[in-house]
Amino acid sequence: MIAKVEPLTPARALRGPFDYRLPGDMAQVDVGSMLVVPFGRRRLLGVVVGLAEESDLPPERLVEPLAALESGVPPELVRLGLWVGDEYCSTPARGLALVLPPGTGTGGLPRVGVRLALTAEMTAAGRTALSGDDRLGPRQRAALEHLVEGPRPAALLVRAAECDHSTLRALEARGLIELDRVEQRRRPGVVGVGALAPQGLELTPFQRAALGEIERRLESPGCRGAGLLLHGVTGSGKTEVYLRAVASALQRGRSAIVLVPEIALTPQTAARFEERFGDTVAILHSRLGQGERHDEWLRLRRGEARVCVGPRSAVFAPVGDLGLIVIDEEHDSSYKQEGDPRYDARRVAERRAEQSGAVLIAGSATPRPESMLRLERLVLPERVDGRPLPPVELVGSLEAEGVLHERTLDALAAVRERREKAIVLLNRRGWSNFLSCRSCGRVWQCRDCDVTLVLHRTTGRVACHHCGHSEAVPAACPDCGSVSLARHGIGTERLEHELARQLSPLPVLRLDADSAGDRGAVPALLRRFDSLEAGVLVGTQMVAKGHDFPEVTLAVVLDADATLRFPDFRAEERTFALVSQLAGRSGRGPRGGRVIVQCLDPSVRALRYAAAHDAGGFVTGELERRRALGYPPFAHLIRVVCSSREPGPERAAATRIHEAIDPSVAAVLGPAPLFRRAGRERAQVLLKAPADESARVRAVAAVRRAVESAAGDQTLRGASFSVDVDPE
Repeated sequence: MIAKVEPLTPARALRGPFDYRLPGDMAQVDVGSMLVVPFGRRRLLGVVVGLAEESDLPPERLVEPLAALESGVPPELVRLGLWVGDEYCSTPARGLALVLPPGTGTGGLPRVGVRLALTAEMTAAGRTALSGDDRLGPRQRAALEHLVEGPRPAALLVRAAECDHSTLRALEARGLIELDRVEQRRRPGVVGVGALAPQGLELTPFQRAALGEIERRLESPGCRGAGLLLHGVTGSGKTEVYLRAVASALQRGRSAIVLVPEIALTPQTAARFEERFGDTVAILHSRLGQGERHDEWLRLRRGEARVCVGPRSAVFAPVGDLGLIVIDEEHDSSYKQEGDPRYDARRVAERRAEQSGAVLIAGSATPRPESMLRLERLVLPERVDGRPLPPVELVGSLEAEGVLHERTLDALAAVRERREKAIVLLNRRGWSNFLSCRSCGRVWQCRDCDVTLVLHRTTGRVACHHCGHSEAVPAACPDCGSVSLARHGIGTERLEHELARQLSPLPVLRLDADSAGDRGAVPALLRRFDSLEAGVLVGTQMVAKGHDFPEVTLAVVLDADATLRFPDFRAEERTFALVSQLAGRSGRGPRGGRVIVQCLDPSVRALRYAAAHDAGGFVTGELERRRALGYPPFAHLIRVVCSSREPGPERAAATRIHEAIDPSVAAVLGPAPLFRRAGRERAQVLLKAPADESARVRAVAAVRRAVESAAGDQTLRGASFSVDVDPE
């Protein structure tokens, strides 16, 4: 047999697959098997993407693989990985890298494998010796006594018995114990955060109707593959519907994938599913150690776990007989991957559901216009406890950005007096937005990007939030020597400080990218907030994402219309979702709640609809606007960014891309300059193709040809290219 192997190398110039002759001892090799293959003078890891009885090459030119690895991926994931590489204008190797076992990189052998632990178990002879053998030394006797309760890992045994491994080898030589190497699971710890999902609750009529439709599709093969939109207001019990839908899939012998938008949400969601389904749940996300991710992946591959919970990469979980995919908070932009391949996990989930005949559920209180237009909608219009959604007060403020309005201060003071909880959202981290010299007007900017540096007082540095460059806070202006430096704007760090001062002794916690940097920091911080009798949680948009704390009675959004100032056709959608989602964190308990939204202009459409909790009305207007302007879901967008170290090549490359695209395939906007980032000059070209899938395929193919042609042009050697299909 001939194995068609795609080498896992990041080189874009490599065009596979390549044929290798399989020897007789590799008869077990199939699509998805991982092989070590010779490639010139190198040894590469490759994935078998096909098998054939003949090759286009003569037999004498074919070589054999060097080794076949035990691990591999299901054939359907091979097809999915290749589809991602093609769909998102990447390479087959980078698409396949998404579906491989964790610890398997492109261009090298797997770096992580199964952990084997030496385990000691007492034999019958050992029990006899322990009861009356005088030849046992004190350390040998201590070791045997610690094995009375059962087998123990050797590493723990030598510590407990205060002996060493030579003692265990001596006992083994006498036949008193057996030493075996057994597989040791590296298990991620899951601790519940916020309110769990109690079992046995009676569903509301709307929940029963939604679950009934999901179960009908699980029963009917002809109804699978098409997606459902579970549109439920915050607190309407979407999670309970997910839990029961997963239970229904498991009862039918099928598995499930549950996607959450942020790693910060994984512990809370995973705890709810583990509480309901026990050890059949596996967790996959990038904050786990490589060993933990590998072992969880392996449990799913072997069928030991049948429910996978995690952020976007969990869509590639190696579960067998997939019956259900849940996309929680489907509106969230974090489902879009930033690095190559820039896939959208929501679209990948749709593709996988079609391939597997699985039911897809996309849930949100603020669905995307694309989902409202394309998916069949199941509605949960009221909270499960019958409580009304919290009233939202729009407060117009012409004060400096982020400064607390008098009504906001009064509401927070009331929270302190009543010993309640509040969440305050300001979507800017750091202490101040930028520094300037009061004397000469100098503004501190990043040396590598065309942006200002943000002041972080805790670390004593000013930092760029684009490239990561940072430097010490200046003591004086280097241009004029003045020590009079002004701080402009306010971020979450300063807001935390101000609230802690004004609301003392009420505890104030902060959740943003700075406070959540260490592994385990997010769940630890959320558990701390959950355990407080009263307190305030301050943060960026991370505080608005699905957290369920019934004691929260006040939600505050500061500078709510800031996102409307970005040149982005999704700006209104993001503003509406952010305000609505944070509003949903309030009033989930018996005390009820309220929401205060500070903004410059309370009359803007997105804020008015958010205050009315009217997602349907907002999306209706948004779809009309998108249709008129030709934006998704009424068009497909493809963004090509060209960059270079020196000015010039990036503009020439973008112009070449523009000229190479046939206007009948897609409308081409640009080239347009972008701000310098990480020391590279940038320009972009944006394609708008018709909404049908065939037009999308033609546009992606046209972009691929144009980029490959430009990349091969020696006159553009200084330019680099990145392609983003369906950019966020």
